[in-house]
Amino acid sequence: MKLSREIKTGIIVIGGILLFILGFSYLKSTPLFDDSKTFYAVYKNVGGLQPGTQVSVNGFSVGKVNDIKFKDESGYLVVTFSVSSSFEFSKNSKAELYDTGIIGGKGIQIKPVFDGARMAKSGDTLQTDTRPGLTELVQQKLTPLQLKVEGAVSNADSLLMNFNDVLDDKTKRNLRESIQGLTQVVANFQKSASTLNEMLDTNKTHIDSSLANINVITENFAKLSDSIANVGLSGTIKNLESTIKNLDALLAKIEKGEGSLGKLMKNEELYNNLTDASKELDLLLQDFRLNPKRYVNVSVFGKKQIEYSLPENDPALKNQN
Repeated sequence: MKLSREIKTGIIVIGGILLFILGFSYLKSTPLFDDSKTFYAVYKNVGGLQPGTQVSVNGFSVGKVNDIKFKDESGYLVVTFSVSSSFEFSKNSKAELYDTGIIGGKGIQIKPVFDGARMAKSGDTLQTDTRPGLTELVQQKLTPLQLKVEGAVSNADSLLMNFNDVLDDKTKRNLRESIQGLTQVVANFQKSASTLNEMLDTNKTHIDSSLANINVITENFAKLSDSIANVGLSGTIKNLESTIKNLDALLAKIEKGEGSLGKLMKNEELYNNLTDASKELDLLLQDFRLNPKRYVNVSVFGKKQIEYSLPENDPALKNQN
C-alpha cells in the first residue's frame, strides 16, 4: 500500500517528538519508562553532589540522584533520588552522603534498616547522615598539628630573639674565641694521639716483652702461692690463733687480779708498800752517801773512835720531814 505524503510527514513528526522526549529524559537522568521509587533527603551541605550520581547499597548501584534544590530560606537542600522497586527497606533507613573518591566526588548510599517498621514507599523523606571524607579527616588530624607547629615556630622565634639579645657583640666574640680554642685543643689532642700511636709502634717490641715478663711473674707468684700452701701455712696460722687465745686468757686473768702479776696490778696496798719502801731506800742511800761516818767508823793505829754527831742541815732529815 502506497502511503501518501501527508502520512509520511505525520510519522516523521511523531517520531521526532518521541526522540525529543527520550533525549530530554536522558539528559535529565529520568528514564521515560521507570517503575523505581522516589525518595527525598534533606542535607545542610551536599558537598558538590550532582544529579545523575548513583545511589548504592553496600557498593551496589540501586538508583541515582534526580534533582537537587533548596528547601526554603534556611538554605537546606532537598535531594530527590530514585531507588529500584526491587529493593525493600524500612522507613527508618538512612541516606548517607559520602565521598566517592580522593578528588572530592560525592555519592549517596542507603544504610538499610530491617527493624520491623513500615517499609519505605515512594515519596518518603529518609533520615540523613554525612560521613566525612578523606580530605576532611586529614584536615581534622592536621589542624591540631598545624596549631602545634605554629606555636613551636612562635616559641622558636621568641627564643631566637632572646638569644640574640643575650649574645651581644662581646659575648659573640668570646664565643668565637672559645670555639677557636676548642678547635685548637682538638687539634692538639689529635697530635698527641698521633704521637702516642708512633710511640706505641716504636716500642711495640719492648711492650710485648714487658707483657711476657708480667706473665712469667704471675706464673711464678702462682707457684710461690702453691709452695706456701704446701709448706703448711694453715697449721702455722692455727698455732698463731691458739697463741692469741692463750694471750687473751692471760690478759683476762690479769684484769681480774688473778696471779702475781694480776695482784701487783690490782692490789693498791702492795703498790703503796712498794712505793714507801722505794722512798725509804732512797733516803737510806742518800744518807749513806752524805754521812758515811754514821755507818762506817774505821780506827787507825788504835785511836779512840770518835762519836758521830748529827749535822745541823741533814738532807735526809729534810726529806723525812
